[in-house]
Amino acid sequence: MSPSQTYNLIRIVIEKYQLHRMVNYLCKAAAVSRSGYYKYWSSEAKQKRSKREQQDEQVKEIILKAYHFKRRKKGARSIKMTLEGQFKVVYNLKRIRRIMKKYGIVCPFRKANPYKKMMKATQEHRVVPNLLNREFKQNIPGKVLLTDITYLVYGSGLRAYLSTIKDSSTNEIVAYHVSDRITMDLAIKTLLKLKKDRRFKKAEGAFIHSDQGTHYTHPDFQKLVKKMKLQQSMSRRGNCWDNAPQESFFGHFKDQASMKRCLTLDELKREIKDYMTYYNHYRYQWNLKKMTPVQYEATEKVLRMIKTHPAQVFVRMVCLFSV
Repeated sequence: MSPSQTYNLIRIVIEKYQLHRMVNYLCKAAAVSRSGYYKYWSSEAKQKRSKREQQDEQVKEIILKAYHFKRRKKGARSIKMTLEGQFKVVYNLKRIRRIMKKYGIVCPFRKANPYKKMMKATQEHRVVPNLLNREFKQNIPGKVLLTDITYLVYGSGLRAYLSTIKDSSTNEIVAYHVSDRITMDLAIKTLLKLKKDRRFKKAEGAFIHSDQGTHYTHPDFQKLVKKMKLQQSMSRRGNCWDNAPQESFFGHFKDQASMKRCLTLDELKREIKDYMTYYNHYRYQWNLKKMTPVQYEATEKVLRMIKTHPAQVFVRMVCLFSV
């Protein structure tokens, strides 16, 4: 027990059994000092505790605003970044964690990914080498793309499948597709959505990395990858760490998305769309310099432009300020 808990226990015992003359004995038995006990129950200490309690209540309300921001529960680090980014409030992690522990504000726990490998590929399917080698952060948006498929349970035991493509450098989900069937075209439709997205800019030497599932060894998928002038990379067999950031995203998604309340596939799709907007535009990430994926991508583009074309950036700034 903490000293304060011990002092409260001693006080309860004394008042219940009328042991006012045994304070010294009870303090020795509980391994606390008698002076500390009397100081704890002094009027000055009570006022300080009351004042701190009021402050903690105020801080708790502010933390809860960040905790429930966009209806997505968060851990201490996400709360800290959301407070700074959305509410312009700066608390240190130690304080946030203390308040969360004190008032029982619990963040969702990560669950094991239940995704299992599909049936073995047919003879026409082809496995390609691992070009990534876990070099996830290359600080070049649009170069390293990670993709995978997971299953989702919603409503009364209904099942759907989510395929995503994630930019490893910015953590942004650049394309996704939802289906109630895990057909071979699930991965292809996701890739086609990326192809149609005018906002996405492919970097030089870009490649897409996946596991060795049948969706990615399928000839049609590999032909589309080549048509989009992308290279293809695959994890080693049975090694989920080779695609760890993508697995991590699925874990966070399942913890934070409200899928159980979705009764139909359309409702599930709306919830997923809402979460993707939240994740890309509002979910601050510690490893992205406390920025959201979209903010981080924009910042990296500016920095890269300054390094590669400093003269053009200077001319644009002069023109901007002159206007």
